[in-house]
Amino acid sequence: MTAEAPAKNARERILEAACAAIAEDGIDDVRIARVAMRAGASTALVHHYFSTREELLEEALMHSYELAAEDRFGRPVDENASAVARMKVMIDECLPLEGRQHQEWLLWVELWLRAARDEESRPLGQRLYASYRDWMCRVIRYGVERGEFETADPEASADVAIGLLDGLGVRALMADPDMDVERVRVLAASRIARELGIEPEALTE
Repeated sequence: MTAEAPAKNARERILEAACAAIAEDGIDDVRIARVAMRAGASTALVHHYFSTREELLEEALMHSYELAAEDRFGRPVDENASAVARMKVMIDECLPLEGRQHQEWLLWVELWLRAARDEESRPLGQRLYASYRDWMCRVIRYGVERGEFETADPEASADVAIGLLDGLGVRALMADPDMDVERVRVLAASRIARELGIEPEALTE
């Protein structure tokens, strides 16, 4: 094992612990000492990688997003897959499903709140949403090029899709009895389908 490997593992362990702490306790209550304990590390080691609490929090949010990007946004797809098939996968990947996606949603909500209150946090939120939007736009443009989707403004359609998934998804995250994850999937997918000029069943079945 190289010298870099243990260091990389320690840094990632700390980031994973910070992500879990944010999801469980809220971003304002995260403390370096608690993160260190979760990670099985010393506070000195945490400070070795992250000079301030704010730096740790920002890196943790970026780490969560990068994992999502690697696992889903950047997942290789069958080059023969239709745009409709790709969009169906994307919709599922944006839902607050139990497990890692649920934790990622909690982190997103914390980022929304922080960015709304703290001007210095807004650039991070803007960068993450820019990547999210680019991911959505790529598939919509792909569908337009193939003649599967009909929209004169793929960027606006991407914004509508994101708005639907975020807005409905947060209700499922709150365990709203009138908006569980499956209803979010069907409702968002049917409206996104109409935005893209296709039958709702294309994305809901």
